[in-house]
Amino acid sequence: MEKNKLDPRTKLTLVLCISSLSVIIQDINILIGILVISIIISNILGANIYSVIKKIKGLVKIFIAIIIIQSLFINYGETIIQINGYKILTDVGLIKGLEFIFRMAIIIVSATIITTSSSREIVQGLIQLKIKYEIAFMVSVGIRFLPILTQEIKDSIKAIQLRGIEINKLSIKKRIEIYSYIFMPVVAGSIIKAQNLSTAMETRAFRAYNKRSSFNELKLNNIDYLIIIGSFLFAILILALYLK
Repeated sequence: MEKNKLDPRTKLTLVLCISSLSVIIQDINILIGILVISIIISNILGANIYSVIKKIKGLVKIFIAIIIIQSLFINYGETIIQINGYKILTDVGLIKGLEFIFRMAIIIVSATIITTSSSREIVQGLIQLKIKYEIAFMVSVGIRFLPILTQEIKDSIKAIQLRGIEINKLSIKKRIEIYSYIFMPVVAGSIIKAQNLSTAMETRAFRAYNKRSSFNELKLNNIDYLIIIGSFLFAILILALYLK
């Protein structure tokens, strides 16, 4: 299936159903199943899922910390790790922590489905879903600016590394200090870009007319209708099995 064959509204429906299920369901087995389905759908639609998995791997330490923190607030269940009489990790806390991780993974993976459409198509899809143009435009700006912001941060980190500073070998205090030096100019640059964009929009009479016309209008085909209906039926079926 070609990645741009489906209507953006169909992809938004898929993401909505999958993300909603991940938030509502609290069964780890069902969450694993939803994650597998999300990965399969993303691959079929041509999303770069492998790069996302690589990025998630880099957050392993954070995930472990989340599991431990989650367990600290849960006093029931069998103790796995105990220090001086304090429960550090319980089986229930471990399961709850894993549920949270799988939930976040589902949301991240399902979001890659949207990346298979251009920002222009996504905006047009939102407009045809009767969402205000201003909101759709903000989504478009966010989609376009996020990669630029990420690249600027990477360039700043590389510039520091080229000066012989190995960030990974520094103490936490020094790392925070260096990252503050990195983020301050990046944030300042983002504010300047936002101001320039605002000026450009005003000079081009943005919001001058209540209704805007579109050169390319999206049309749902039979496959789109089939997937949309199937997505809602799948979500209802999973919820019915979970609440049974």
